[in-house]
Amino acid sequence: MESLIGAKPDLALRRPAPLSRFSNPVSGTGVFPVPRRFIGGSKLRAVPEKQSESRCEVEGSGRTSPWLWEKAASGFAAAAAAAAVVCACGCDAPALAESLTVAFPVSRAREVNTVQRTLVEAWGLIRETFIDPTFNHQDWDLKLQQTMVEMFPLKSEDAAYSKISGMLATLGDPFTRIISPKEYQSFRIGSDGNLQGVGLFINVEPKSGNLVVVLSCIDGSPADRAGIHEGDELIEIDGEQVTGLDSEAAARKLRGRVGSTVRVKLLTVMSLYLYFPVRGEQSGSELREVQISREVIKLSPLSSTIIRHKSNDGYESKIGYVRLSAFSQNAATEMENVIQQMEDEGVQSYILDLRNNPGGLVKAGLDVAQIWLDGDETLVNTIDREGNMLPINMVDGHALTHDPLVVLVNEGSASASEILAGALHDNGRAVLVGHRTFGKGKIQSVTELNDGSALFITVAKYLSPALHDIDQVGINPDVQCTPDALTSSLASFLRDNNTASTLESDSCIMVAEHELEVQKLKGTAS
Repeated sequence: MESLIGAKPDLALRRPAPLSRFSNPVSGTGVFPVPRRFIGGSKLRAVPEKQSESRCEVEGSGRTSPWLWEKAASGFAAAAAAAAVVCACGCDAPALAESLTVAFPVSRAREVNTVQRTLVEAWGLIRETFIDPTFNHQDWDLKLQQTMVEMFPLKSEDAAYSKISGMLATLGDPFTRIISPKEYQSFRIGSDGNLQGVGLFINVEPKSGNLVVVLSCIDGSPADRAGIHEGDELIEIDGEQVTGLDSEAAARKLRGRVGSTVRVKLLTVMSLYLYFPVRGEQSGSELREVQISREVIKLSPLSSTIIRHKSNDGYESKIGYVRLSAFSQNAATEMENVIQQMEDEGVQSYILDLRNNPGGLVKAGLDVAQIWLDGDETLVNTIDREGNMLPINMVDGHALTHDPLVVLVNEGSASASEILAGALHDNGRAVLVGHRTFGKGKIQSVTELNDGSALFITVAKYLSPALHDIDQVGINPDVQCTPDALTSSLASFLRDNNTASTLESDSCIMVAEHELEVQKLKGTAS
């Protein structure tokens, strides 16, 4: 696994419906149905609830009845059979009941034939859900024909996938993209919260190009027990140089079956500063090899501690510090458990640290918001491809605590982090401290396609509950603060016996503590 740089997409995960048919009704022609899919949620409702309907009129009949529209494709090479796009709509059915069927010339190369089906599936999903109904002012049906023509003579899977990526690039949206089955499995690791590996977070150091452990080890993991530390540079994995590998390729080499081992050669640079090894004064280096056994690694996006704060009048209180690094499937459950434990220990106020949290699953962000809010509050407003605004509200919510809350944000807080920060701020539940956020106001769905790849599609824009546009603008905090010191690894926090004092050296934490005192004087937010 590795840390991700930049904003993550806000995601709603979807799985593929099984193929109802893929046959050869005409020699050399494949038929592939593209089913509609739904995005669901729990404890949330969309307002208004009225569903739109699509009614199919037969010309001259004056009544509603089934119809069939067929558009013949043109432009294929002589060797390719004509492709047809068929759209069938059942009368009086909701719009979501629409389905598509596409016939296309089958490549003789088996690998390319598989990608052809993926192309049609991706094209259909874009056609029905992409945020821009003009598809960046182009004929999307014609784009399928053109891409199929380009793909037909290809011989390799990689070349065929590149044609899909090229088709998606014409949409002009960098967040709409396809990833390979291997890349999707890596993505799922971050979302599901479990993997089989050694417990390292790695990334490519941009200046040198060397792989370094930028987020250290998961506490108690095999890599941690082997003595690997933040700042160590990976030189070889099982005797193979990592030079030239990207972080994902290296991460795949570190993962593997539980009980198997991997040998890692690494360079440890001695530094006078624990948290800033790159900027610290170097005092030497050590090249060493370690053999590590792979285990099931549970990834926790959450770390916490209790800060004992003494006010100016000498009164000591407990502040619960909770840092959320990503919005994975288990984020809300883990936070709920931590907050409940802190409540039992007498914590009187909270600091929720979303700095450098690049986002993740939309539902996880909304579920976290419900831990802090009551009633039927609006959490976010979505805008669909037709320009319709749809508020997403809680349903009879009950906050776990009403204690004062400060949320820390910065330019690395993006996507779902901004949704959560906006929900807590606009509903009067939290004070925001830090720096202007990243500014990503678009939501992507993620659909696992039938070949194991995945398609990311921008399906909506969003506004905060107070109707603030976040995209490319970000959220301005109530109190500006740039920390004098920020650690790069919360795992280091938790291994340090002086965790609270380390946090106290962060100037934004001190500002947050002051804001919590102000909130107490004004009365608890609710």
